[in-house]
Amino acid sequence: MHPATDPALIEADGQILSYGALRDTVAEAAAALRVLGVGPGERVMLVAENSAAVAIIALATARLRAWFVPVNARLTGPELAALQAHAAPRVTLYTTTSPAARAHAGESGAQIGGRLGALGLAASLAPSRPEPVADSPAEQVAALVYTSGTTGQPKGVMLSHNALIWNAKIAAEMRGLGPGDQLLLAIPATHIMALATGLLAGLQAGASVRLMARFSVEGLLEGLAQGASVLSVVPQVYRQLLAQLAGSKPVAPRLRQLGCGGAPLDPALKARVEAVFGLPLHNGYGMTEAGPGIASTTQGPRRADGSVGHPFAGLEVRLDRADATGVGELLVRGPGVMRGYYRAPDLTAEAMTDDGFLRTGDLVRQEEDGALHLVGRAKELIIRSGFNVYPVEVEAVLLACPGVLQAAVTGRPVGDNEEVLAFVTLAPGTGAASVSDWLTARLAAYKRPQHLVVVEAMPMTAAGKIRKAELVAALAG
Repeated sequence: MHPATDPALIEADGQILSYGALRDTVAEAAAALRVLGVGPGERVMLVAENSAAVAIIALATARLRAWFVPVNARLTGPELAALQAHAAPRVTLYTTTSPAARAHAGESGAQIGGRLGALGLAASLAPSRPEPVADSPAEQVAALVYTSGTTGQPKGVMLSHNALIWNAKIAAEMRGLGPGDQLLLAIPATHIMALATGLLAGLQAGASVRLMARFSVEGLLEGLAQGASVLSVVPQVYRQLLAQLAGSKPVAPRLRQLGCGGAPLDPALKARVEAVFGLPLHNGYGMTEAGPGIASTTQGPRRADGSVGHPFAGLEVRLDRADATGVGELLVRGPGVMRGYYRAPDLTAEAMTDDGFLRTGDLVRQEEDGALHLVGRAKELIIRSGFNVYPVEVEAVLLACPGVLQAAVTGRPVGDNEEVLAFVTLAPGTGAASVSDWLTARLAAYKRPQHLVVVEAMPMTAAGKIRKAELVAALAG
């Protein structure tokens, strides 16, 4: 039990919610949801940006043995409607402190009032049918988290209480989190990486979590200056930080650990971040279906390469159909793995083996010491003139090129072959010709993009991932 007076959550406006106040507020929220008919097996959707409400509703639904369904408020109306139709929540809540969530609430006719209104939440009700309730926390669903849908329709991932608790504990342990630490949460807590290994990990360890309502470089630097001790974000955020700092050192008096995940980490970017911050940049790997933790470089010796490190203790991993170079699809089994996809038994059967391993869809190479290297997505593998081309490898070379800010590589069928497409955003003064010359000097001919397309901005998911399908569609159009 954490001391009641210790700070648990620090809102964007500076308000502090102690552990004692958090416990009381969670009890109030659970009581209010019970009045609205929420019971075991019901779904409670929360449309929000980062705020204390994410933690409060996640914990309140857990008390009721209901399912927590977190949704980023920055989704469009049609995107949100599709998730509501699939999840069929008994209650949809909207945080009134978020302009985006407030707009969705207005469109839905959500009502503000009662105890939930006092907590800054609007609510709308809909008919629903509760799902069966399991006796074991290892089987009982605690959260229904939708994948970002970069290549297709989002899928609802069912994560058990055990999966969330295990991920929170192992994330806290690998960071050495404890009372007195302050974790800066700059990415959406409606995403599994921030929810389980950020927000819940911090609370499990008795640390405080500083919440950024919406990411900005200036806000992140302010959070570091105000005492954040642990930061974990996606690689693109570090690129923006370095551009803003322009070689100067950040004001971060208590910062002791840097983490990265959610996308491949370029070793050149890693070296630049470590030089500016004077700290190791730990790389991690996971996916929503694993709740999300799979591996991290926090375990083992310090690394200079782009490895995602060693699998977490308690996980079993194996490579399926490894080729002559040792590259195969990573399969994972352990306490964090999902119960399946909601209302999609066929998709679940495709994703899980008969003996309980999750097919990650990621191609990896494993070193003799057990460290993993991501090579690419199995479904994104490009076969060019009989040769395997891994988009991650080409993207890494592009991102190492001076002046390239973002890069996305994918394939496109052409007759009985495939061509390599590369999309980049560039810094002022950088031209496509210099990027092409860079690639020619560093990549075999079959790996070089047949089309190098400069775009003003990348289409992104709410979780900060590039929508490659949209780039290809725009090129075709």
